[in-house]
Amino acid sequence: MVGITSFQAYIPPYRLSRGEIARVWSTRSLGGNRAVAKYDEDSLTMAVEAVTGCALQGRRQPDGLFFATTTGPYKEKQAASLLAAAADLSREIRTADFSGSLRAGSMAIHAAVDAVRGDSAKSIMVACADCRMGKAKSPFEQIFGEGAVALSIGRENVLATIEGSCSISSELLDVWRDEGDSFVRSWEERFAVGEGYLKVMEKVISRVKSEYGLGPKDFSKAVLYGPDGRSHALLAKRLGFDMASQVQDPLFSEIGNTGTAALPLMIVAALEEANPGDVILAANYGDGGDALILKVTENIRAYRQNKGIRNIIERKIPISYERYMNWKGMVPVHEISRPPSPPHSLTCLWRESRAVMALYGSKCLRCGVPQYPAQRVCAECQAKDQLENYRFSDKKGRISAYTVDHLTTNLESPAVVGVVDFEGGGRLMCEVTECEPDEIRVGMPVEMCFRKIGLHGGVHRYFWKARPVVGSSVQ
Repeated sequence: MVGITSFQAYIPPYRLSRGEIARVWSTRSLGGNRAVAKYDEDSLTMAVEAVTGCALQGRRQPDGLFFATTTGPYKEKQAASLLAAAADLSREIRTADFSGSLRAGSMAIHAAVDAVRGDSAKSIMVACADCRMGKAKSPFEQIFGEGAVALSIGRENVLATIEGSCSISSELLDVWRDEGDSFVRSWEERFAVGEGYLKVMEKVISRVKSEYGLGPKDFSKAVLYGPDGRSHALLAKRLGFDMASQVQDPLFSEIGNTGTAALPLMIVAALEEANPGDVILAANYGDGGDALILKVTENIRAYRQNKGIRNIIERKIPISYERYMNWKGMVPVHEISRPPSPPHSLTCLWRESRAVMALYGSKCLRCGVPQYPAQRVCAECQAKDQLENYRFSDKKGRISAYTVDHLTTNLESPAVVGVVDFEGGGRLMCEVTECEPDEIRVGMPVEMCFRKIGLHGGVHRYFWKARPVVGSSVQ
């Protein structure tokens, strides 16, 4: 049987209150908050968080990685290969990008299921993430949120089997972005919802129910994509589902519409609360519709996560509207004058790929001391060429020294820079993110996270930063 074997969600901790947006523009608030990715986060970095967590939950390395997003870093360059490198997955895997539609996530899931059923792969990981932008004062500014999720599709230790599926195509311009557009465009809401979303979703769901002989009462949960809360509730009512007991919370009030990640995030939320035998309907929309029928297995009882979606959502760091606009580059701000940075060598980046993308250093085979970057001669015992590769990205550490840099060229000043002493040995100086200048302390427990550090010459630059470990205290 083929189905979901592991999963992991990631939601940025920063929250922008919709009341704050409404206050700035003197408009009506939709209530609740929307999740906001920091200026050093994008769809790729969020997907790395989800994939690394999903890989830890899984029992084996995937044979393939599919990345679904409408907001990838490049127009022409595969993002899935970058994602695989940062997550330290095997190079001998199939990688593919799915983009151009909000349905890209469910299309990637379908492709993964087909690959596993066809025995061309034993396990495929599907990652979905989006950072979509709505114009200031537009409804999208309040509706959109940002997040990521990863699902593994395989045959072993299946948590929920894929019992059935169907898809339909539909051509209608409702929401779109042209080449060079920063913000999502849309047509008149009543037409887009009435002729597009509602009709397509009703059609694909009716078709899958008919093909498999199921009615509304046969589903424990209905996981339905919706462009907004009102349209989502209207669809559920038309389909005959009970909002209180059957319809999965779309997470609008807490994080917003996360684009390609929206439906997979709701699937994860449903699975975390599911019982063996539950039948789940999942339906997605975007240039057509996809529907999946899932059946939860006994394995769900033993599958427990330290970072469940509810715990992730509950971690909230409020931000102001001014900070949000700065992070998103929506207003020009003064930048400290500095000489231009020299262009970096793509050849050097290729040569040092594992050190940069997956944070690999070396460990001395004689004395056992790790160090970053990798060295031919051990700094501790001076042994030469007696070293093995050593990964630091999955190690925790503590801040041994720090500085608060008010002259930084970062998007936000001041920047916090710390020296991390890793558990098991090794030291690295790097930026500390998700930490305000007045919060940094010597002895603070930290973990590593993959972040965007700049755009230079059309090349997106990424590296690792430290961030405080949630729930840990300084010793």
